[in-house]
Amino acid sequence: MFIVDSHCHLDALDYEKLHENVDDVVEKARLRGVRHLLNIGVTLSRFEQQQKMLAHLDNVSLACGVHPLDLDEEPYDQARLLALAAHPKVVAIGEIGLDYYYSAENKSEQQAVFASQIQVANQLNKPVIIHTRDAGDDTIALLRENQAQHCGGVIHCFTETMQFAEQALDLGFYISCSGIVTFKNAEELREVIRQVPLDRLLVETDSPYLAPVPYRGKQNQPAYTREVCEYVATLKGVSAQEFAKITTENFERLFKIQVK
Repeated sequence: MFIVDSHCHLDALDYEKLHENVDDVVEKARLRGVRHLLNIGVTLSRFEQQQKMLAHLDNVSLACGVHPLDLDEEPYDQARLLALAAHPKVVAIGEIGLDYYYSAENKSEQQAVFASQIQVANQLNKPVIIHTRDAGDDTIALLRENQAQHCGGVIHCFTETMQFAEQALDLGFYISCSGIVTFKNAEELREVIRQVPLDRLLVETDSPYLAPVPYRGKQNQPAYTREVCEYVATLKGVSAQEFAKITTENFERLFKIQVK
């Protein structure tokens, strides 16, 4: 089985108690069929640290972007993002988007930075990885206004409505399932995922957050992408082997790479 974890934060894992180092994390994932990882940036300075940390790993791709909840960590610099994201190992701009749940007081700043990063994605022809929470209408509006259909992208850790999913799919976007889909209280989400076409789905962990059942409450890690893959495969009525193949092909198509 070849599974891709399309969204993880490898720098945020517990390297004191749970893992020896990042190579240990990647090996644990490989042993469970999770053979390629996409590591996600949230600030540009942290991305530069991740880039050094992960440079020796051929089966880890990178995304570079500024998360809406990390705007106060350092001034946003579009030119710096453009330079960093042009690196060939960077396959996407992300994680970017809007979060009004935790930070509603700076909506205008979030929107301006989000729009700017979509423009960078279009300039580099690299897809966007979208974080959205309590901001569905504005997220779709800004994706449309900034012609995000040209670069494409994915709604990561999807928890939105079917209406939102349809709008994202109409833009050519993909929908990514995290461990949330396995949670007992997530039946509305499961109903949406049942309706999303197979060729537009990805799987992820969002490690170290949102560990799937039966690991809920523990720190997440890329190895647990297998649980998400197997669970969503059952939802979609296909074998885990087939779903792993489909989501890997979807990943390769969206991010314009061949995984290994």
